[in-house]
Amino acid sequence: MNMYAVVRIRGRVDVAKETEDTLKMLKLTRLYRMRIVDDKFLPMIKKAKDFVTWGEVSDEFVTELSKKRKEKNGVYALNPPRGGLKSSKLAFPKGDLGYRGKKIEEFIKKMW
Repeated sequence: MNMYAVVRIRGRVDVAKETEDTLKMLKLTRLYRMRIVDDKFLPMIKKAKDFVTWGEVSDEFVTELSKKRKEKNGVYALNPPRGGLKSSKLAFPKGDLGYRGKKIEEFIKKMW
């Protein structure tokens, strides 16, 4: 079973009710919040694709993350990425939204 890191990178203004509900169920209610989830959450992640970036993470990365950051109710609070975002409106690789595969680990390391 794959583990995915999901990071919210767009704010709370002009969010459709259905998408907002999905983000609440994912516990991603604020900017730069991250959660580690498994395969069963993929349909929810895809529904919120215009507000989050996600990708697969290794067990080693999750262990390292737990040492660096405290978790509250399964949610990690991260800093804005060092060097800034490319674009919070365009899909990866031109921007920062959407699926990024293993490159999510590099992105998260810029945020802790």
